Amino acid sequence: MAIPVIDFSKLSGEERANVMAQLHNGCEEWGFFQLVNHGIPEELLERVKKVSSECYKLEREEKFKTSTPVKLLNELVENKSHTKIENVDWEDVFLLSDDAIESEWPLETPEFRETMTEYRAELKKLAVKVMEVMDENLGLPKGCIRQAFNGGEDGDINAFFGTKVSHYPPCPQPEMVNGLRAHTDAGGVILLFQDDQVNGLQILKDGQWIDVQPIKNSIVINTGDQIEVLSNGKYKSVWHRVLALPTGNRRSIASFYNPSYKATIAPAQQLLEIQPEELKQDYPKFVFGDYMSVYTDQKFLPKEPRFQAVKAK
Repeated sequence: MAIPVIDFSKLSGEERANVMAQLHNGCEEWGFFQLVNHGIPEELLERVKKVSSECYKLEREEKFKTSTPVKLLNELVENKSHTKIENVDWEDVFLLSDDAIESEWPLETPEFRETMTEYRAELKKLAVKVMEVMDENLGLPKGCIRQAFNGGEDGDINAFFGTKVSHYPPCPQPEMVNGLRAHTDAGGVILLFQDDQVNGLQILKDGQWIDVQPIKNSIVINTGDQIEVLSNGKYKSVWHRVLALPTGNRRSIASFYNPSYKATIAPAQQLLEIQPEELKQDYPKFVFGDYMSVYTDQKFLPKEPRFQAVKAK
């Protein structure tokens, strides 16, 4: 069993109806799918790989050797303990955003800022196209999801677009620690440029953990909690995790098109009006910033109580 792989270039051709159906299935039945021929130049993607790897080696690798997960694992090994570390992840990570100040960018890696700025601009355009496909497949007006994320405003004035650059180094005792603990994503549309050689990403599908197969220069799309609410449960956020592995240094660059912290999120009214009463979900109306304050403490716990907790705010 493998997650859907969709040729995004065919969306504007004779096979459009079929591609739209594939995308709807990817959102509704999987919550994860891979896009190939998505329009982002391969030359740019190769540069992203290069600068990300260089950044890790030059600025991150030595620091990771003295990080909390490494220290905790070493302590367990020294004490000959067979317990598993449950509260940290075997992951090196830093974040990028549109308003990042100079000192927040890696400073020792040539071309990193230029390349990642160019890549994020291309990825944001792809995110908008994906959201427009979701609008159409859900029967919503074009731009509906994007406008909701912008707090009712047009354009990208308020929505948050962040990028998480992660590496999962080789782990000497992978059975004793998680690469990244199982969770659903809090936000909207997630676009992942994953390693095309080192696997480790898995999603929970029909009670089984299945691998998200590496495909060179594909972009993995998944839906976050806010898409689940806006679609009134038609598209659900999906549990996923990353395994710690004994070999390989897995690169993972996840970008998030999320609502503004001030945006009010609720099921789209158009969907509430057409959905039979017996199928209606009980999703609350809330401010995204309030949801994030709950999510921060409950990220690795079941998502349903998060919805109920924010409902009470």
